[in-house]
Amino acid sequence: MIPGLVWGATEAERVQPLPCDDLGFGGVQADRAISIDASPRVVYAWLCQLRVAPYSYDLLDRFGRRSPRRRDPGLTELEVGQRFMSLFDLVSFVPGGQITLVTGRICVTYAVRPEGGGTRLVVRMHCGAPWIVARALALGDLVMMRKQLLTLKTLAEAEQRTLA
Repeated sequence: MIPGLVWGATEAERVQPLPCDDLGFGGVQADRAISIDASPRVVYAWLCQLRVAPYSYDLLDRFGRRSPRRRDPGLTELEVGQRFMSLFDLVSFVPGGQITLVTGRICVTYAVRPEGGGTRLVVRMHCGAPWIVARALALGDLVMMRKQLLTLKTLAEAEQRTLA
């Protein structure tokens, strides 16, 4: 397996169809996944926060400004065409279930799945750039996406604890 293409995703998750698969980007596929001890509703609400910040390495993504740590409930009101993380456009969504984003030759689906008493967040990226560029992007994306997923996990679990 090529480094950077999988983090946390099971074989079953890697072959499960997701909306970004149907957009025709082809190229390199990268899969990431994480288990979160929070309800799918809470996790999805935190995904919607990606409209205002990437929740990754703020020094790189936001010039040191911290991504918000309090969730804005109004950000769950989605419409196709909205901007996410200043780069991506929302091309499809299922409330409480998934969001699919596109920028250039890159598409990404974030899918929320119930898992026991919590949630499994599965993310797939397709990059239709030339082979060497796509693989380099996938490796960089691994570092940034891993941080993003771990941050969203921390924030969703903290919110879930306040609801208990």
